[in-house]
Amino acid sequence: MSAIPYTPESTTRAELNRHEGATVVQFGTNWCGYCQRAEPLVDAAFEGHSGVRRIKVEDGSGLPLGRSFQIKLWPTLVFLRDGKETARVVRPTTSDEIARALGEITAPA
Repeated sequence: MSAIPYTPESTTRAELNRHEGATVVQFGTNWCGYCQRAEPLVDAAFEGHSGVRRIKVEDGSGLPLGRSFQIKLWPTLVFLRDGKETARVVRPTTSDEIARALGEITAPA
């Protein structure tokens, strides 16, 4: 499992909208079985993408950041390029689907 834990919200949607470049916001919890099973897939897809900002947010009912992205299931990965959502992967089952979404935010404009 990734050494990066999910942490309580420390950013806002407005701040994410202002981020330049490639960012992935990964919503879930440290105790979620789906999140734990997906973690090796996410880690594998991120190999070679060290320039992509990855933010793991501990989500829960009524938390503002997850609500702003209409998160329903964990894990959900939201792919942002210059603050705009370009892709979303919910409960990934392969690293390929994550890699494809990473390609959308890292490809030259």
